Amino acid sequence: MPTAALLDIDGTLVDTNYHHTIAWYRSFRQAEVFVPMWWLHRHIGIGSDQFVEYAAGKQVAEEHGDQLKAAHTAHYSILIEETAPFPGARDLVADLKDRGRTVVLASSAAAHELDHYLDQLDARDLADDWTSSADVEATKPNPDLIEAGLEKAGTREAVLVGDTIWDIEAAGKAGIETVALLTGGFSEAELRDAGAVAVYDSLEKLRADIGSTPLAG
Repeated sequence: MPTAALLDIDGTLVDTNYHHTIAWYRSFRQAEVFVPMWWLHRHIGIGSDQFVEYAAGKQVAEEHGDQLKAAHTAHYSILIEETAPFPGARDLVADLKDRGRTVVLASSAAAHELDHYLDQLDARDLADDWTSSADVEATKPNPDLIEAGLEKAGTREAVLVGDTIWDIEAAGKAGIETVALLTGGFSEAELRDAGAVAVYDSLEKLRADIGSTPLAG
């Protein structure tokens, strides 16, 4: 049975996905490139190093990529103050620790953003470790983040808890399963089609049913 749990932060433990969507939308509008907000949301979960090309194509990425990434950072630095942990986020970490799981918080966020989330979650003394952008060369859907989390956990026997199809794809490439949440805005059907072994609409419902998931140990 898995001995470790990798917990995605953005959209899974902390309610951030729509804030990122707005930040990207404002960035594209600033560059006079129109990309519908719904389409931007479909790509949240992909790191900023690849986001522009996935969402708007190679030409836009070549012409405006650096500008758009810098603008997103600036817009999100304001919106991050409006983010908050989902109910049950810290409790899930505690539940997993009580079950003897090694818990790594898996994020490719910049250090200052990660610090903000760790403060919000009050999880520094609970989690065994965490990752940041400094730990990965290529973000999701590449498996670098998952591999970094597994290395910090000291085992490949792990399960990811995530919220997007990109989380599931990255975990699959690293050879581990994903328990998914609807909190990122993807449907249950989409998450299951991507390979999630279980889907819950909240952290609280996951906590209540944790014994039926691979997280149980």
